[in-house]
Amino acid sequence: MVLTRRTLLAGVALGLVGCSSIPGAGPRREEVMSPQAQAAGQFVVVEIEPNALSILTSRPAISFRGSFGDNRPSPDQVIGVGDSISVTIWEAASGGLFSSPVIERMGPGSRTAVIPEQVVARDGSVTVPYAGRIRVQGLRPAQVEARITESLRGRAIEPQVLVTITRNASNTVTVTGEVVNGAVVPVNVRGQRLLDVIAIAGGARAPVHETFINLIRGGRSVAVPMPVVLERPAENIYVRAGDVITLVRAPLTFTAIGATGQNAVVPFGQIKLSLEEAIGRAGGLTDFRADPEGIFVLRFEPVDLVRRLVAPRPLDLPGPFVPVAYRLNLRDPASMFAARAFVMQDKDIVYVANAPMTEVQKVFSLINTLTTPVIQGAAVGAALR
Repeated sequence: MVLTRRTLLAGVALGLVGCSSIPGAGPRREEVMSPQAQAAGQFVVVEIEPNALSILTSRPAISFRGSFGDNRPSPDQVIGVGDSISVTIWEAASGGLFSSPVIERMGPGSRTAVIPEQVVARDGSVTVPYAGRIRVQGLRPAQVEARITESLRGRAIEPQVLVTITRNASNTVTVTGEVVNGAVVPVNVRGQRLLDVIAIAGGARAPVHETFINLIRGGRSVAVPMPVVLERPAENIYVRAGDVITLVRAPLTFTAIGATGQNAVVPFGQIKLSLEEAIGRAGGLTDFRADPEGIFVLRFEPVDLVRRLVAPRPLDLPGPFVPVAYRLNLRDPASMFAARAFVMQDKDIVYVANAPMTEVQKVFSLINTLTTPVIQGAAVGAALR
């Protein structure tokens, strides 16, 4: 029995000494929040409280309107290489270059000539009889009409000219990606918005909440979630000739680890997800394991934003992005409202630390595992004696 007591005491001592070596899902709350750990790991801890939430919600979001503006297109389209145009010329009297003899002046079209449809050549020009090669690339139809009229002045009888774009090949937008039918969509004079040309291409093939609209214009690429464009009419900007619109399917996810109902990569299932909803999607907190004061959201943030979050504390970590551990303390009733206001981002990590008592329970469980055979052996030996 003396041996048994000594064995038990030694087991308890060894267990308490080795408490930090007990297996676990991750660091304890105290370890994450210690200044030594933050300095060693080059990260910062930010409390999820009203001031931090105000800073996070005030940062500008990626926007089509903010990036490209929303100017309406010109009422006249510009002619480009590959477009087809039709030229009609009128004269004030018969007997001219483009009119019929006097005896037929009462007939239809006696003072009119329609030049066959032409495709604008690579040099940006078309041919007009008696006027020669006329450069039309980059001009509006009214400007081309003035050029042709000036070239025919003194040759035709008070000519008047009408230029019409019959086939629009240069003023187009390319729509591709997760659409029903990829298409090259002509831009009409009325002007079309992003959702107009996407609808012409058959609409999105993937679920809307998993779809991003990527717009390439002038060498710049901007991607905005499709639900944002649907919810904010200002984001449904006018397209421009040469735009490339790609619909990309990119499901938003976060990773849940630690003392949650499930450790997994969890899809948002919607475009905007709060921390409260993320905890629910991860199965909530495990009653006998979770530390309600140790709920962390891990992500990388721009260094300028982090400086605002930690002010007036100095920030010595290098940029341009800094690892941040946002902490939620659910023992504070107000934190439940903060969890609803905190917006999750794609690829965030939600980590729930184990409660301190969990480590103690593990120690006693380990001691019980180690000492039970000794106690049982001692009991058998005593019975035999």
